[in-house]
This record gives sequence, C-alpha cells and structure tokens, in this order.
Amino acid sequence: MAENLKGSCACGKIHFTVTREAGGPSVCHCSQCRKMSGHAWASAHVLTPELQIDGPVKWLKLSEKAERGICPDCGSFLFWVGVDEPDYISFALGAIDGPTGITLKRHIFTADKADYYLLEDGLEQRP
Repeated sequence: MAENLKGSCACGKIHFTVTREAGGPSVCHCSQCRKMSGHAWASAHVLTPELQIDGPVKWLKLSEKAERGICPDCGSFLFWVGVDEPDYISFALGAIDGPTGITLKRHIFTADKADYYLLEDGLEQRP
C-alpha cells in the first residue's frame, strides 16, 4: 500500500497526510456510515500519530462506539475513531487526492447493507 497519501475535504479547508502505510482497507455498510456518506464508506487506518490533519475538524459522537470527524463547512465525512481502539484513526479513501495504491480487503457490517446494491466482488464479508 501507498504511504504519504494526501487528502482533503470537498471545500479544501481540511487537508491531511498519511505518513505511513495504511492498513485495514474496507468498506463499511453500517447505517451510520451509509447516512453520513450517502452510500457505503471506504476507509483505511493508521496509528493516530501517522495521520497529520490541518484544518477545523468537527468531531461527532453519534454512538457510544466511535467519533466521526467531518468538515464543519462542507460536511465531508473524513475520519473515524473507535472508542475501543483510540490509538488508530480511519480516513476516507474517497478523500484522497489522486491514486491511493490501496486495494480493498473486506466489507464490514454487511448485515446493515442497503437493499439497492449487491456485494459481488469476492471480498471477505463480515456481518
């Protein structure tokens, strides 16, 4: 996987850099990620110090399990931090500027997937 990835929100007020190789590339189909992103949310993660963020991130706690980082101006859903693993931060693959060099490995929370699409790419699926 690639390192030194650069990303940004839709309006450009938040920029981030991934300074190490990212892990866990997956697509989340939970209802909160679907509502926040408008579909499913593709992400990868790094240790928190390996993600440099510049800009006014607003942190939302929509459940007891995680916080989501969004741009307060354009609403881009950029980051996710789990309460059980606060040393790691996930970042939106769709927010990367340019190629990622990352290949998805799995789908998660597939039991919550919407009914308007199929998962037929052969990747691991975790309910």
